[in-house]
Amino acid sequence: MLTANPKRARLFHDPSLASEDAYEPFLRLLWKGNWFIQEKSCKILALIVSARPKTHDGSFANDDASNSKNKNTTIDDVLDGLVKWLCAQLKNPSHPSRAVQTSINCLATLLKEPKVRSSFVQTDGVKLLIPLISPASTQQSIQLLYETCLCVWLLSYYEPAIEFLATSRTLPRLIDVVKSSTKEKVVRVIILTLRNLLHKGTFGAQMVGLGLPQIVQSLKSQAWSDEDLLEALNQLEEGLKDNIKKLSSFDKYKQEVLLGHLDWSPMHKDVNFWRENIMSFEENDLKILRVLITILDSSSDPRALAVACFDLSQFIQHHPAGRVIVTDLKAKERVMKLMNHENAEVTKYALLCIQRLFLGAKYASFLQA
Repeated sequence: MLTANPKRARLFHDPSLASEDAYEPFLRLLWKGNWFIQEKSCKILALIVSARPKTHDGSFANDDASNSKNKNTTIDDVLDGLVKWLCAQLKNPSHPSRAVQTSINCLATLLKEPKVRSSFVQTDGVKLLIPLISPASTQQSIQLLYETCLCVWLLSYYEPAIEFLATSRTLPRLIDVVKSSTKEKVVRVIILTLRNLLHKGTFGAQMVGLGLPQIVQSLKSQAWSDEDLLEALNQLEEGLKDNIKKLSSFDKYKQEVLLGHLDWSPMHKDVNFWRENIMSFEENDLKILRVLITILDSSSDPRALAVACFDLSQFIQHHPAGRVIVTDLKAKERVMKLMNHENAEVTKYALLCIQRLFLGAKYASFLQA
């Protein structure tokens, strides 16, 4: 009845029912009975909550004073109860195929409310969305992906949620999806999310490091019908250009290394880059160099491995104590393993690195990459 005509949900807020506790039965049934009862209770509650009467400024009427004269369930009780149940379903679904879909569907509606965003973040719900952000193929999985990204977009307006998104794998996952998706509504909601996050914290620098400028150019060349999407792509492109201008070359390099997305960007083979920035590698107890060496073990991408070997050879070449430092950090054994790699580019630069490690700066300068 309520789904067929959502306006019917307004009847639950009729003044004649002011003394009735319209929420309590459904809130109680969320945690009882079989999945059918739980799912229907969740959907009914979401519809009733969304149908609350609004004032002229768009806020909900009587939210603060709701049921203040009696012991009926308050709207805050309902929203907290719903968020708690939805997070529980995302952690341990009561139904193998429908629980996650239903929960995300309801969250995509409820996260429009500031109170729900706050409660969702406090319940540590944001991390439950991240595994669901992955390329989709079937119609059902595309809808789930779209509604998950819609949730992230709504959270991108809420500062405490942004702080969590910044320290998780959300951004790389969103970019992986947007570069491979052909579904316009999925691309649109992700681009709008990225536009929101662009100027927050280090998001802009991370986006540059993950290759988003090239992806945006590719997306702009496609035939989209949505004007909001086209406008957002243009704004994102301009914002990314500004970020690239602000980043120093070593900042860009650090982003590449820390994200593990090494590629043949111009700085790697730029002699001036190495001469000007070589002492910056000593910052934070050689953190960037240590991460670069870790990539030799952890990455399965031949391009990243080749670039890492080349960069190590450059460090040995340009740093006064390059050979000693790289040897002390146990990099030699890792590079030597890569000399037998199946990829020719990896073996080429692994060999160059070993030659420079054994010959030292005096003779290594004669070796050409």
